[in-house]
Amino acid sequence: MRIVFMGTPKYAATILDNLIAHHEVVGVFTRPDAVRGRGRELQPSPVRELADRAGIPVFTPTTLRDNAIYDVIASLQPEVICVAAYGAILPPRILSLPRYGCLNVHASLLPHWRGAAPIERAILADDEETGVCVMRMEEGLDTGDYCVVRTTQINGKGTVELTAELADLGSQALLTALTLLAEGHIEWTAQDDFFSTYADKIGKGELNLIPADEVRRATRKVQASSPAHPARCLIASRPCTVVRAHREPSRLLRERMRISEGHTVLFQKKLYLGFSDGALEIDEVRPDGKRTMTGRDFAAGIQNIKSGVITWESLDV
Repeated sequence: MRIVFMGTPKYAATILDNLIAHHEVVGVFTRPDAVRGRGRELQPSPVRELADRAGIPVFTPTTLRDNAIYDVIASLQPEVICVAAYGAILPPRILSLPRYGCLNVHASLLPHWRGAAPIERAILADDEETGVCVMRMEEGLDTGDYCVVRTTQINGKGTVELTAELADLGSQALLTALTLLAEGHIEWTAQDDFFSTYADKIGKGELNLIPADEVRRATRKVQASSPAHPARCLIASRPCTVVRAHREPSRLLRERMRISEGHTVLFQKKLYLGFSDGALEIDEVRPDGKRTMTGRDFAAGIQNIKSGVITWESLDV
């Protein structure tokens, strides 16, 4: 099947990689090169890097609404357009261009978490499961009928791990959908708007830790964090990113150390932050300008950490 693919991040690159192995991908559309990484240098998207290696023509328009872009897509004569986290709206005349329409591999169990950040929102909402849906695109935001669904349990997984898992599930789901489409055996399920929820973009500083948070909320923030949206705070006046953490389940810490909201202690060689209703054990932390390290190693550089008088606080956005 002749396919035009549209996508941008690593999630989309995983899906494209599997697609290339099984179908004829005649063109790839991705977002323009952007400033990424610690070096803050202009870099191509993961999708572009993969397409370039595979020798597939790549297009990076800032909009799909130009007549010239429509003509380019039409000249490629796609039977179907496959989309995964592209990052731009497809206008109606492009949606109706391919014989089989446009399919979107969306990382949620629709109609839940339509929108830009479905994985993070599922984690923040403490959902038990999530998944991917292969959806027939229409003008509405992720409102189209879907045909193939794959599910997985969240089970404390973070955004990075869950994104990789959903990309693999989405890759297989898309291949299944394309086979059903070609054979004429596909069945579509309409979404029930009554049950819809929206996954707004993660705002700048939204995942920063706050002492007044409940521990459960703080834990979910760390789980939902990623290099693009870190969970940050000030520990002993040092700006840090909390990379991994989990709730301290016992009462032992509160009873013996009396850790309170906004305080930091090292107890039994483990670093804890005090919240409104308990403590969060810091497994890994990355001080600004330094490598990721264990909470214990980080605490070794803080004087009087065992005293219980060291504080931590939220970081201004």
